[in-house]
Amino acid sequence: MSTKRRRDFFELMHNYFEDWETFADELLKSAMMERPSWDIKSCCLEPLCNVFVSVDEVVVTADLPNINPKTIKVEAVNANMIEIKAGMKRKIRFHEFGITHRKGEFTSFRCHVNVPVPVDMKKMEKKFKRGILEVRIPRRKGYRIKVK
Repeated sequence: MSTKRRRDFFELMHNYFEDWETFADELLKSAMMERPSWDIKSCCLEPLCNVFVSVDEVVVTADLPNINPKTIKVEAVNANMIEIKAGMKRKIRFHEFGITHRKGEFTSFRCHVNVPVPVDMKKMEKKFKRGILEVRIPRRKGYRIKVK
């Protein structure tokens, strides 16, 4: 005779809810990875950025108010990421945003932008007008897509 222990209904329900709780925690962590849009150590703010993918090119726009246009640097970090840096004309402090419980000031903008498709970073063009930086990167032609 086998002496298999039957699992209790409440034990089954407890295990079921534990599984759902861990699943929900993992989902929330991955979906809502919030972080501040500033770095106090390097005195940088992260600008608002947008990536638009068209048939021929990828257009990255960044909102860079109150900056000196001569300090704009756009560099390719790797094959699918660019870094945008720019120095501000004047320092901005937390209390100007109405934040009184933190101290610090910012002197520049910096962000990393992920480019979702293969592009030719060597032919990157940038244009700055009225506080908006526009970076145009032509898409790479003749690349292979790996199929598993």
